[in-house]
Amino acid sequence: MTQKELKEFLDEKAALYENIDFIESDPIQIPHQYTLKEDIEIAGFLSATIAWGNRKMIINNASKMMELMGNSPYDFVMNHTQDDLEKFDGFVHRTFNAEDFKFFIQSLRNIYIEHKGLETVLLPGDNDNYQLAISNFKKIFFDIPHLPRTQKHVSDPVKGSAAKRINMYLRWMVRDAKKGVDFGIWKSHNPAHLHCPLDVHTGNIARKLGILKRKQNDWKSIQELDSILRKFDKSDPVKYDFALFGLGVFEKF
Repeated sequence: MTQKELKEFLDEKAALYENIDFIESDPIQIPHQYTLKEDIEIAGFLSATIAWGNRKMIINNASKMMELMGNSPYDFVMNHTQDDLEKFDGFVHRTFNAEDFKFFIQSLRNIYIEHKGLETVLLPGDNDNYQLAISNFKKIFFDIPHLPRTQKHVSDPVKGSAAKRINMYLRWMVRDAKKGVDFGIWKSHNPAHLHCPLDVHTGNIARKLGILKRKQNDWKSIQELDSILRKFDKSDPVKYDFALFGLGVFEKF
């Protein structure tokens, strides 16, 4: 395919898969249960944090997280007691366990009290660089006492990680809500600067289509993929996540 044909093909697939039917099989359904901005942010962040492995298991365990917080995530984060946190004992999603979950709640509370919330703490600086923004977010997130093991659950793209789950979360919060999938509630952020969440599916499809040459799924690969996707749509490059993901998961392209 020529670049023009490839763009038209991906535009068509992005339009096909970005619709409300996408929600029913995706972890984004968890924050869609809420209307309060802070509930959406927290439900989205926690769901994205455990978004690796079997999608049905991710959705089930993210739902369990919400239940353990009384289905009021923001109120729970801000007003929980130590006894409330003990209810998490026994929770586990792969390597994310109850101790990790407890720390995440405490850190989120610190972020809302001391740093004006998730939207502010993940906002890029004047250079619009989400690589630095995510890395700085990790420093702030672990600014309070924590177990060293918990650090692995927040990626650092400055160290080369593709940070797939945080980039997916940023897509959820920042991209326009007009198609009914993403939320568009972080008005201080610009979707033009988002990065495509890179996982096994999107990486393999991007390589088959010739828009990614690098073999590893790391930050350098994200930059390579971004350089093409931003030529296709400079104001909304991450809409192509729907195309690449849909081709890989639903069409087995």
